[in-house]
Amino acid sequence: MERFEAAKRDGFDFVEFWSWEDKDLAAIKNAAVQANIGICGFNGDAMYSLIDPSEKKEYLEFLRRSMEAAKTVGASSVTIHSNALGEGGRVLNSYQELSDTVKICAMFDTLRSCADMAESTGIRLNLEALNITTDHVGNFLATTQMAAEITRMIGSPMLKILFDAYHMQLNEGSLCDHIRLYADQIGHVHIADAPGRHEPGTGEINYKNVCRCLEQVGYSGVLGYELYPIENTEKAVRAIMEND
Repeated sequence: MERFEAAKRDGFDFVEFWSWEDKDLAAIKNAAVQANIGICGFNGDAMYSLIDPSEKKEYLEFLRRSMEAAKTVGASSVTIHSNALGEGGRVLNSYQELSDTVKICAMFDTLRSCADMAESTGIRLNLEALNITTDHVGNFLATTQMAAEITRMIGSPMLKILFDAYHMQLNEGSLCDHIRLYADQIGHVHIADAPGRHEPGTGEINYKNVCRCLEQVGYSGVLGYELYPIENTEKAVRAIMEND
């Protein structure tokens, strides 16, 4: 809980976290209020996947619980993924028995219902593509293009994509080109350097250029630094502020 106050002290406006089921939501809300810091979101899916049509009912039921949790702590959004993720982000099932056609159609169909739920609750959804080379082998949604084209076709202001520069550098590169092409669909941004998933300046990504590109396309949302400090938090915060 001390991280809420520490984040505020280090100059951040929001915090976010992964799962919510394993947390005391009342304590989370109190910690944020006491630190005078916002909660921008957390993961909203669990053991069910968007790409399996047989799991649609269970997926939506859990997502509704996630949105209620978001209301409880005052979070403005939840993040969703194509596949269920286990400990450490491990993909629980890649559904090799399903064709890509079935996976895409199932994801589109369930996301339309997700968007309706987001519009009725006021909790925004961010659909995140993940890297399939290092951390999430077997995940279906792996490109900015697929994520953004699906959300663009659905056309809901409450369903956008989470552009994770670390994941997308590993999968596809050309970060600024993809930002320019799909700027209208970016609802949230995650930052970590690649390879390694450490703070900016420790890998190959030029984050000064990436942040400049985000400014140029008019992005006004949150930048979330989802990374593992290479040495300690103090040095990582310093690197973040230098590269922002």
